[in-house]
Amino acid sequence: MSLKMSEMWNTINTCNKTYNLADDVKTYGDPNALAADPDIDLVVVNTRVDVHFPVAEPSIRAGKPVYIEWPLTENLVRAEELVKGAGNLQNSIIGLQGRVMPLTLRLKEILASGVIGKVLSSDIKAFGNLMQRDGLPESLTYFADRKVGGHPINIHYGHMIDYVHEVLGDWENFDAKMQIQRPELKVFGKDGEVTGTITSDVPDLLAVHGTLKEVRDIVSKGATLTASFRLGTPFKGNPGLIWTIAGETGEIQVKAPGPYLMSGDSYNGPITIEHHDFASDEVQDLKWDWQGWQKELGIRGRSTAEVYERYAEWIEAGKGEVKPGREWPTLQDGLKLMKEFDTLYKQFDSTW
Repeated sequence: MSLKMSEMWNTINTCNKTYNLADDVKTYGDPNALAADPDIDLVVVNTRVDVHFPVAEPSIRAGKPVYIEWPLTENLVRAEELVKGAGNLQNSIIGLQGRVMPLTLRLKEILASGVIGKVLSSDIKAFGNLMQRDGLPESLTYFADRKVGGHPINIHYGHMIDYVHEVLGDWENFDAKMQIQRPELKVFGKDGEVTGTITSDVPDLLAVHGTLKEVRDIVSKGATLTASFRLGTPFKGNPGLIWTIAGETGEIQVKAPGPYLMSGDSYNGPITIEHHDFASDEVQDLKWDWQGWQKELGIRGRSTAEVYERYAEWIEAGKGEVKPGREWPTLQDGLKLMKEFDTLYKQFDSTW
């Protein structure tokens, strides 16, 4: 056995022991080996963002379906290169599970009912309250390096604006303002002690305003959307997310502990949808809930499970037309959002 092969098998054996994997679980030391395995039906990529491309690319070229968590890659150039020539992008998944979570579906249902008339404007204000405002743990210092592509603006705001788009539709046009409020960040060790500092070139504040595309019977022509995201906690006692949708005859307000509604990190408090009817001047709580089977899962995995469920239905039905209302986010959707971010970033720094 060559030295290279010996090292690879040692790595595989170590991984199996470290993660308590069963003997019949396959492990790979090379993405090309994974791509070449005919027994693999779906490749799931949830590595660090700047490693998405080299991990996923061999499988995409081999014609395998892939599930890549958001962000798709570290920048638009790499995303376009990855998707180019990928074949049937319907047979793929991007991890933007917020668009299929029950809260999103409920909001779409409410707007479609016409209870507030057409949308005239919307405002969403969110705080990245999973992170400290002035520092990073040692394990996440790459969040301060924009070229890596994995940082709160890309990840946290990206998930948030995607489920906003799912409810309200796309931008007609937008302008953005970004700021690096704290270029020098503390680095925290495992016990919370400060072990050093790091310089960040990643914005920690973002404000976007623009015009939404008209959506028949849902969004009026010229409707405005404003979205803001700031790293760190909100003013003490305030919720981490407030989202209002103003219509012709009423207004919707969503409140949540934070913007991480697509995962389990903003469910540590009430998440409410309220309706203010202008004619009666009354406020009503509009209920929402998880499906029964989803409640059997941990909160963090519920929306992701819905993505898998929809994809599996399509596979089992023979990969034909996707049933209306059972769509899931694909790599094409991921590329579209990457293009939005590229435009956004270039308004902050033309060399981005």
